Amino acid sequence: MANQLKGAVNQLNKVAQIMGLTCDELEILRRPDRVLEVSLPVLMDNGRMKVFTGYRVQYNNIRGPYKGGIRFHPRVNLDEVKALAFWMTIKCAVADIPYGGGKGGIAVNPKILSRGELERLTRAYTRGFADFIGPKTDIPAPDVGTTPQIMAWLMDEYSHINGENIPAVVTGKPVEVGGSLGRETATGLGGFYVLEQVLSKMKMAKSKTSVAVQGFGNVGMNFALIAYRAGYKIVAVSDSRGGIYNASGLNLAEVLAHKQATGSVVDFNKAKNITNEKLLELPVEVVVPAALENVISEQNAGRIKAKIILELANGPTMESAEAKLNKKGVLVVPDVLANGGGVIASYFEWVQNIRQYYWDQDKVEARLKEKIVAAFEKVWQTMEAGGNREMRNAAYIVAVERLVKALRTRGI
Repeated sequence: MANQLKGAVNQLNKVAQIMGLTCDELEILRRPDRVLEVSLPVLMDNGRMKVFTGYRVQYNNIRGPYKGGIRFHPRVNLDEVKALAFWMTIKCAVADIPYGGGKGGIAVNPKILSRGELERLTRAYTRGFADFIGPKTDIPAPDVGTTPQIMAWLMDEYSHINGENIPAVVTGKPVEVGGSLGRETATGLGGFYVLEQVLSKMKMAKSKTSVAVQGFGNVGMNFALIAYRAGYKIVAVSDSRGGIYNASGLNLAEVLAHKQATGSVVDFNKAKNITNEKLLELPVEVVVPAALENVISEQNAGRIKAKIILELANGPTMESAEAKLNKKGVLVVPDVLANGGGVIASYFEWVQNIRQYYWDQDKVEARLKEKIVAAFEKVWQTMEAGGNREMRNAAYIVAVERLVKALRTRGI
């Protein structure tokens, strides 16, 4: 992920050059406000004590409190968390919500922990960062390897520390403890709204648009189901074990039932098995990387046949690959716009917590559509004004303009 941090800063430098930013302003945006690392001693089920390392990077809060997920994954490291916190800063500015960017994580495989160990680890993480998070300071959320239940434990521990119930400290909670309706499907739904806008601009008919989705976790699965129900032809999906492909289209209700029964989409009887790598190179109109970073590289960029890449994962396209794709005329819809639905719905959850007044799902989804379509329009106009098809540049210009305006207005 170190190269992703480098890539993120390179992108910032590139955009700064286009915009003619001063070195001073750039210097502030190039580095995080605060980098935190804590040791987390946890009593394991075998009676032994194990010490984990927890991270929280608070990148920039010029437009509002830090906001960003907590990741539980064996490969979590400080460079990765810094890159993700930077992207959150950009993403919140693109979506035009009053947040800055942050991110947290623990290098751990949550799948090998018992429920009790996971709870004790979450509570230790909360205690470790209790002085640095809060509804007006830094609001965490779920990310890779973390769940609504983990957010509920975090909220409970933080509330105990402060002696009052504080649901607004974290978003992505279960509805029973102050979560928002519509939060779970928000990232996939936001991506779907963005795709609809792209197809409309490119005058592509839904009936002639085939889609391949890499990743069948929360985001990829919800996106695929929403698009399928809206009449799109989903020809391929995959998970960590591999993928399936049927050029005539998959019945997603049957695929979902198969995954629930077997634990994977692989070996679905009405499709052929393919690798995750091959899925990206299928002859489809839209490829949706919704799982891991760096899956589209300089090596495979030349073999991609899709007209549109909709990034629902964070950082799935490497910098060198994007240059190749742009030359081929492939439209890359960047993560900082395409997967912004999650943080927009998180913002709505936070607002509801603070007001103690909750909305129904239709209201959440209508407001989500309004917000993400407005963000898309702004990015598209900026891209057209630049006279090219580099949508990532346009999204960064929109974000950096807003961040710099806040810096200048506040006089920092």
